[in-house]
Amino acid sequence: MRNYMERIGFSEKTMLRLIFVILFLILFFIFSIPVLFAEWLIGKKYRYAADISQLRIVQTAFQIVLFLCGTHVTVIGEEHVPKDTAVLYVGNHRSFFDVVITYARCPGLTGYVAKDSIEKVPFLSLWMKRLYCLFLNREDIKEGLKTILTGIDQIKQGISMCIFPEGTRSTEGDETNMLPFKEGSLKMAEKTGCPIIPMALTGTADILENHFPLIRSAHVTLQYGEPIYPKELSREDKKRLGSYTQTKILAMLNQDSHKSI
Repeated sequence: MRNYMERIGFSEKTMLRLIFVILFLILFFIFSIPVLFAEWLIGKKYRYAADISQLRIVQTAFQIVLFLCGTHVTVIGEEHVPKDTAVLYVGNHRSFFDVVITYARCPGLTGYVAKDSIEKVPFLSLWMKRLYCLFLNREDIKEGLKTILTGIDQIKQGISMCIFPEGTRSTEGDETNMLPFKEGSLKMAEKTGCPIIPMALTGTADILENHFPLIRSAHVTLQYGEPIYPKELSREDKKRLGSYTQTKILAMLNQDSHKSI
């Protein structure tokens, strides 16, 4: 047991980080109950004000979590993210913290597409629904299509969406070893014509997954690529929009890996 703890880098500091994060999350969910009720009342008359308020509350909570984890985030290319229109964020997926890091940077209302099992988690699913997140059933094609159609409607209403098209977290090799992007996940951009914002994340698994269950200080890079406008692509690239977007993300990941050498 001792050898295992030494191998994953156990220390009092890593244990304290884990304890502080757990305590913070427990307190957040406890105190968020009356907050959610108040936001629900406000939303009956001032829906947008309540939506923005909830967005900023969760973003602040995520920033505190990153601080407690000792996570240092370098952001590159944030000027590529439009502030006046809904977009589809598309990124590689290595860690639970991918959501925490990217959501903390969203300039406007943004819903995330998550697996449907998360919908069963109390309080968390409630917050996610209030933040326009959607739950995707990958086993039921009909239900999955309904989720994508809902995402299309939300983008048309000015709400950005974010999806990790690998379908699950990739755990093999480094960040450049991505799973194939599922083409159907890009339908939200294809049908609305909204810009796709490719996101390349490196180092996120170093926070937790590479030495679970301990939390360690880590340096993470979040790079935004130039917007991809589906209507401006060739017919062939439109047919393989997922693969096309993945190629752009892979180029950014390779660029970051070369800088690290």
